[in-house]
Amino acid sequence: MIDPQSLPAEPGCYLFSDDEGTIIYVGKAKNLKRRVSSYFSRHDLDPKTRCLVAAIAAIDFIVTDTEVEAFILENTLIKKHQPKYNIDLKDSKSYAYIHVTDEPYPRIHVARGTDGSGRYYGPFVSARERDDLLRLLKTLFGLRSCRRLPRRPCLRAHIGSCSAPCTGAISEDDYRERARRAEAVLKGDIAGLLRTLREEMAASAEWQDYERAMELRDQVAALEGLRERQHVDRQKTYNEDIVNYITSDGTVSLMLFNIDRGTLAGKHEYTFDEKEGFLEEFLTRYYAENEPPEEVILPEPVDDALSGYLSHLRGGKVRVVVPQRGEKKNLLDLVRKNVEIAFFGDRIKLDDLKRRLHLPDLPVTIECFDISHLSGTAMVGSMVQFRWGKPDKRNYRRFRIRTVEGVDDFAAIAEVVRRRYSRLQKEGGRLPNLILIDGGKGQLAAAVAVLRDLGITVPIAAIAKREEEVFVPGFTHPLPLDRHEKASLFIQEIRDEAHRFAITYHRTLRKKAVVP
Repeated sequence: MIDPQSLPAEPGCYLFSDDEGTIIYVGKAKNLKRRVSSYFSRHDLDPKTRCLVAAIAAIDFIVTDTEVEAFILENTLIKKHQPKYNIDLKDSKSYAYIHVTDEPYPRIHVARGTDGSGRYYGPFVSARERDDLLRLLKTLFGLRSCRRLPRRPCLRAHIGSCSAPCTGAISEDDYRERARRAEAVLKGDIAGLLRTLREEMAASAEWQDYERAMELRDQVAALEGLRERQHVDRQKTYNEDIVNYITSDGTVSLMLFNIDRGTLAGKHEYTFDEKEGFLEEFLTRYYAENEPPEEVILPEPVDDALSGYLSHLRGGKVRVVVPQRGEKKNLLDLVRKNVEIAFFGDRIKLDDLKRRLHLPDLPVTIECFDISHLSGTAMVGSMVQFRWGKPDKRNYRRFRIRTVEGVDDFAAIAEVVRRRYSRLQKEGGRLPNLILIDGGKGQLAAAVAVLRDLGITVPIAAIAKREEEVFVPGFTHPLPLDRHEKASLFIQEIRDEAHRFAITYHRTLRKKAVVP
């Protein structure tokens, strides 16, 4: 094994191998001696790096003339050896594309991958925007979506949303021109297409081909509407990528926004193990596969050589910016907010609920009860379960009230709570971390009395509908929760789901009662 102190104090790449000779990690350094020595001298390494160090049986290195060359070489070595301790750069979410096929009469449709012939546009972050655009292009230019040309016209041909090449109603050249114009929209060249369409519209009107002029007028209006929807105030003449992340429990949750001249063009989400230098390694790996833009906006400084490496890949200057205030800082904050929502949204709700209700444990499992009836008839109860902030419909339960006559919501709540938890006790089931009751202090008191009789000590609260007030045992007044804060909104979400489930069951019973 090479003594780290024997390495040169030069820039380059180092390679760690295990006892079988397999390369398990590739890294770069301004100073090979200092960087490699740090693995063996530091005591504050993260768990994954400690495992890496324990597995090192041999060290090799390659000296480079500059730091930029070290970036380039590192990426080449990672691609070649696929080391297990380098981050595995897999997008955690895939988005669909719009595919224009390479056929005599091209068809246009949604595709999940880009492994076929033809041309792919995207990926599209918003499924709704993608589908709206696809629908517009098919109708506007009369493009087909059928897998094979049918022998007779389909419904779209009859209603005029397809040019019906299957019937010979349009020549191959004319159809291809329509497809070309649709692709111009997908490429973002709406302005150029609008100029062409306006010129054709004026010529058609001059030739008194008013039907064609009206068709072109409708296309112009539709494309102007599309351009207006896609317009944003941040108009730029260059492209940007914005990167931000959150680390939690040894995992990095990272998001990258592609900004095409001021417009969001793509979003990518990644998760990988946290380790020292992960941001630089991510950027090195990502831009080896994707052309760098003119500007990359980051939440923290990185090695100065990274800018040179990205400029080398792009063949032009790349600015690496770490904004402290202003518009770009706001964009960084927006990306972080998206990371929170995409990766931690439910955990944030649970943490906030735990804090605001002063719960002893994180409310991973929450069960909520509601009663529904019509003037005391067909009285039913419902229980919904939320796990990790999401509805777990497999564990929903519904109850037909057996022991209550007339209108007595307190007794009905007591019955369903008793039936639920006496059965869990009997079957050895796991109790929830929090019980919610739809109602006020009366319903809460009824449920608390049942839990006391059963010897169950689980945190419990009730939410009253009118003012969305939250009550807990032992307090006369509701908790000081604003109805619009996160914890209250989460409780309302759970209560509304329990109410919906109860109403559905109640209506089902009423329908059965009136069927002869």
